[in-house]
Amino acid sequence: MDRAIRAFLDVLAVQEGASPQTIRAYTSDLAQFQTFAAAALKPQGPLAPASVEPALIREFLAARDRLGDKKTSLARKLACLRSFFRYLVRVGGLQVNPAEDVRAPKLPKHLPQVLTKDDAGALMEFPAGDAREGLRDRAILETLYSTGARVSELVGMNCEDISRSEGVVHVRGKGRKERVIPLSSLALEAIDAYHAHAPVAPVSSSRRSPDVVAVFRNRRGGRLTTRTIARIVAKYSQQLAGGAVHPHTLRHSFATHLLDEGADLRAIQEMLGHVSLSTTQKYTHLATDQLLALYDRTHPRAVSAAEASEVDKQKGSR
Repeated sequence: MDRAIRAFLDVLAVQEGASPQTIRAYTSDLAQFQTFAAAALKPQGPLAPASVEPALIREFLAARDRLGDKKTSLARKLACLRSFFRYLVRVGGLQVNPAEDVRAPKLPKHLPQVLTKDDAGALMEFPAGDAREGLRDRAILETLYSTGARVSELVGMNCEDISRSEGVVHVRGKGRKERVIPLSSLALEAIDAYHAHAPVAPVSSSRRSPDVVAVFRNRRGGRLTTRTIARIVAKYSQQLAGGAVHPHTLRHSFATHLLDEGADLRAIQEMLGHVSLSTTQKYTHLATDQLLALYDRTHPRAVSAAEASEVDKQKGSR
């Protein structure tokens, strides 16, 4: 099992280009499962993948549920095990994937949090002044809202990825898949203003690409981390009426506001880098809710549920 797990994680990192966050999560999930399986099966020698059956995986998930793991965490652990055993079937280590028919926990459906257009506009203006940090933070917010990029994609942006003549940026998404996203003139201006006050020196975490320059950098010139970006967004968004938001909220807002303005759903899918259109379709529900709210507020013949209830009460009192 140890050898199989190491080989699987190497394939994820090198061949499939999984993100560091995915590698860390899958490493932890597989270690938890290996410990549980060894305790449950008590093998005479090293634990073998062939000894794992669907019932053991169900028992593992049930045990993690009793320990308080969230449904989303349980679903990820099952996805990890499915992927791991699928890999072993592919390379000939197993005949059948024991996790394939294990049912995933039912996840509650939540509509993503979205800023209003006014709040999104206000957020862009919160970083004030011409100091390097303020200029950088405004460029980060403008780029997140302008492109709908994931945080990992934002921190991975290099100066060479931006085409100012075309007004686009090349990003590397999940599985190192590249796509091209429009970059607004306001975002480009914010990036240019930031770079005018920040020394641009080739700094890279990759030995193979020593001349790569990150778009967004810390004070030492190194690439920012996803946690730093999250702190920056929280710092400014806490000034909004609804309180602090996550960087992914800007991605949701980007997609919803495009849809509100009549953008094609497949075009939004392409810009977001979604593999499946069904993933993008969740934003249609948000747009529908906003349309109904707008209708209730503005149409002369619209009566909200609260108003209708009040009318009914008045009729009953008569």
